[in-house]
Amino acid sequence: MNDWSPKLLKWYEANKRDLPWRGVNDAYKIWLSEVILQQTRVNQGLEYYNRFTEKYPTVSKLAAASEHDILKLWQGLGYYSRARNMHHAAKEIVAIHKGKFPVTYESIRALKGVGDYTAAAITSIAYKLPYPVVDGNVFRVYSRLLGISTPIDSTEGKKKIWEAAAELLPKSNPGIYNQAVMELGALCCTPKNPNCTECPLQTACYAYSHKLTNKLPVKQGKTKVRDRYLNYLVIEKGDSLLLHNRKGKDIWKGLNDFPCIETEEAISLEKLIATKEWKAIFSANKPVIESVAGPYKHILSHQRLNAQFLKIKTSKSIKKLPQDCFWVEKKKISKYAVPRLIERYISNYL
Repeated sequence: MNDWSPKLLKWYEANKRDLPWRGVNDAYKIWLSEVILQQTRVNQGLEYYNRFTEKYPTVSKLAAASEHDILKLWQGLGYYSRARNMHHAAKEIVAIHKGKFPVTYESIRALKGVGDYTAAAITSIAYKLPYPVVDGNVFRVYSRLLGISTPIDSTEGKKKIWEAAAELLPKSNPGIYNQAVMELGALCCTPKNPNCTECPLQTACYAYSHKLTNKLPVKQGKTKVRDRYLNYLVIEKGDSLLLHNRKGKDIWKGLNDFPCIETEEAISLEKLIATKEWKAIFSANKPVIESVAGPYKHILSHQRLNAQFLKIKTSKSIKKLPQDCFWVEKKKISKYAVPRLIERYISNYL
């Protein structure tokens, strides 16, 4: 154990947040929390964690659920592949491990959607096995503490941090130590304006002593974000709405939205009506455009969605529905899992 670990553990015991997945050794619940908290703030993830543990208290119950029900419960959290992978992994646990959560790093790492970080978190916290947990908070803490200037989003930088984390990890209570480092990054060693005066590792910190806390960690650069322009057609016929089920290789796979015409840039109503996609849907019909809402902005990891919603009424049947589209009763729209972007529109206009 290094000479500052006792200070860190003492700080953690006094300052850690009271979270429901802490102080438990149930690997299933620890796994749920880790999946939900990936790229999610704790205060947002907490609500979803409580929802899932209440509705699916065991991995077998999660495995038995339908994908639609899981996506509906996940709605609004984003990165829906996490939910699909979680469901798949639950089925693997039931089929391969007879409903018992696996107990080795290798068997946990082999589950769908589980990477090095998640496997290390589960094994160290639930089973007290010595695997270092390295997430964004840990990258930041060790980069500053040890003065590592190699970009943390490079292969070399990630390797350096992981090797340091493995070397510094104590063999006794590795799970508590891992959580302490992550909590220090979340509460004290924050990305901007870190609270160095309250940090238990201040005297050992390279960045603090060299006045580099705002320079470390170093990143190579952000991924370019591209703009997309989505024109959603909210088509009503009587008491029914036309929904579209997303399939294929899609971040929103399994969710529902409305028929959409994507354009290369923001487009006028006149130009939209003149597109071949519009004509293919409405053919000889002359639908009534009741309203246009937007633009709605929605940020994904590498995309910025610019969406407008056209509320359209038609009295005639659409001869050929767009692919994967189907009619639903308008009053039942809330039963269908939709992306957050679509949910925002529905809550305001339907």
